Amino acid sequence: MVELPAASPAESLPPSFVPLPQRGVVAIGGRDAREFLQNLVSNDVGRLTPQSALYALLLTPQGKYLHDFFLVMHDDAPTGATLLLDAERARIPDLLRRLTLYRLRSDVTLADVSDRYAIAAAFGHDTARQLSLGAAPGSARVFAGGVAFLDPRVAELGARVMLPALEIERALSDAGFASRSVEQYEALRLGLGVPDASRDLIIEKTFPLEAGLDDLHAIDYTKGCYVGQELTARTHYRGTIRKRLLPVLIDGPAPESGTPVMLGNVEVGEMRSAIPGIGLALLRLEHVETAERSGTPLRAGAATLRAAPAAWFKTAAAEAGRG
Repeated sequence: MVELPAASPAESLPPSFVPLPQRGVVAIGGRDAREFLQNLVSNDVGRLTPQSALYALLLTPQGKYLHDFFLVMHDDAPTGATLLLDAERARIPDLLRRLTLYRLRSDVTLADVSDRYAIAAAFGHDTARQLSLGAAPGSARVFAGGVAFLDPRVAELGARVMLPALEIERALSDAGFASRSVEQYEALRLGLGVPDASRDLIIEKTFPLEAGLDDLHAIDYTKGCYVGQELTARTHYRGTIRKRLLPVLIDGPAPESGTPVMLGNVEVGEMRSAIPGIGLALLRLEHVETAERSGTPLRAGAATLRAAPAAWFKTAAAEAGRG
């Protein structure tokens, strides 16, 4: 399997930031907030502290993707710590609706506070040091009236900041970060094989392990029950992964999301998000190996593709062998 070329490794980039207006913030408060989330989401909320952020999933009872989000603690209210979720902004109404269904008599408050906060990605050389963060993924701290944290999924993605909306660009500029184009961050994200919410994860269809979300630290296999836990754990322990979301190097025009990926006359997957030169595709692992052995290119529309799994991925061969 080919390795991704070092086209835009994070450490070679100058300190940079891009606003993420597609992200919003949900505040969860009340005496039962932590227990409420612990019973629902895929990660261990017990590990959430003001110094440590988490990445987690809300799944269907059948273990399929509904929402993914980052969880941080912020002493945002006089009554104590509030849990803040960095979530896909357009889908926050659906997230709140689903959370409300489970609230029942719990002492929990739920609110969309996206008008108060803005979110940005900070990346490039020495991001953790410039934000005074620890080296561990998820390392968090209070920053400029909000929260900064290293991306819990992959350290090379840099950090995320959740700040009062009117302060975010000034705060990041004062910390030594320069505004960059979103395409530069997208190249970094896609090269690292990290999916972007419902652009890459199909609602009520994607299984987390097919997208590598366990390797991206979204799932704790030692915590108690949560919605969708049984099938997720069974798939993990049986090792029955037949397809994976992988980075692909693109020669030709970037295919649109949903474009079938072909090996000869056989459909072997489909595209997800992409920019010129690189994208993500959900691919059947046996056919990826066949393409590599035979030298036959994968095709999507007018483009040819080469699967290029990032370093944090298990190899396709190892995955196929587990099944």
